[in-house]
Amino acid sequence: MRFDVLTLFPEMFQVLRQSIIGRAIDKKIIDLQVINIRDFSQDKHKKVDDTVYGGGAGMLLKPDIVYKAYQSVESEKAKVIFLSPQGKTLNQEKVVEFAKEEHLILLCGHYEGIDQRVLDKIVDEEISVGDYVLTGGELPAMLLIDSIARYVEGVLANESKLEESFSNGLLEYPQYTRPEVFEGEKVPEILLSGHHKKIQEWRRKEALKRTFEKRPDLLEKIELSETDKQFLEDLISERKGGKNGYFKID
Repeated sequence: MRFDVLTLFPEMFQVLRQSIIGRAIDKKIIDLQVINIRDFSQDKHKKVDDTVYGGGAGMLLKPDIVYKAYQSVESEKAKVIFLSPQGKTLNQEKVVEFAKEEHLILLCGHYEGIDQRVLDKIVDEEISVGDYVLTGGELPAMLLIDSIARYVEGVLANESKLEESFSNGLLEYPQYTRPEVFEGEKVPEILLSGHHKKIQEWRRKEALKRTFEKRPDLLEKIELSETDKQFLEDLISERKGGKNGYFKID
């Protein structure tokens, strides 16, 4: 899969050349190209922004410079994403959708933003990483690349992706490793039993429990088996039947 990033701060993306994503780049499973928007300025000082028409604080990136940066990328099949607090909020469903693309161009805003005319001309979708404002689109672009790259064939083992939080609509169950006893706390006995069916059942229940406790809103969005519903009913009953205000069992 190919990512082209249009940014004023290309050096920030060196962090993606570490760990799992870095290995995927080295193996050419992921193709990451970072384009410096400033390189396309004709100004002798490489100025890329200007004041806002109509007045107001801050400076806007100029449309002609951004457009030239975009045109430098071979983009026939590319989907262009603008990282913006006004965009749709990124979630796992959207990550999986983007992972099906062959080529993504990520446009990182900075300063007060980007002239609307070039956004209207080249952007296919705006994406936000949360309801807060950052100094630029670079960190959101890195989050997007990292989350999508993990779904590209060959980057991770398929088993790892299937059992992660949000992959099946639930938060992930708790996990343990050696030593078997840490500060007086033992690993749950079921995980030492070697009984794979019972281990899977335990993990499902723990995932349901953790989701109920931390993100009950997610339970309204997934299909629950009768066994799942009974477990949650018992869990609520154990807690004196209290409703958390977010979730009720049909």
